[in-house]
Amino acid sequence: QVQLVESGGGLVQAGGSLRLSCAPSGTISSINSMGWYRQAPGKERELVAAITIGGSSNYADSVKGRFTISRDNAENTVYLQMNSLKPEDTAVYYCNVKIPYGYYWGQGTQVTVSS
Repeated sequence: QVQLVESGGGLVQAGGSLRLSCAPSGTISSINSMGWYRQAPGKERELVAAITIGGSSNYADSVKGRFTISRDNAENTVYLQMNSLKPEDTAVYYCNVKIPYGYYWGQGTQVTVSS
């Protein structure tokens, strides 16, 4: 069973930066897109950013201009560079890989931004 392995979460002060990374533990064929979602306590999971195999990306309005998603197609690794972090960015961040007939999810990595 292929798993998505995430890393890079942690505790940072407001205004700081973190970089998340996610890579599959094995081969995943026919990836359509890779992305990051987040879920804060008491809130629904929401899309943060996603990037297609062709390199097109989209972002939640709340992170535009602060977060950048990128991917290494050869390694099927996706990154999320998070700058100018705010306390409201505090959440569990989940990696997501979309294939034609389903999804893979990572286990989640905690990002905590202190004020």
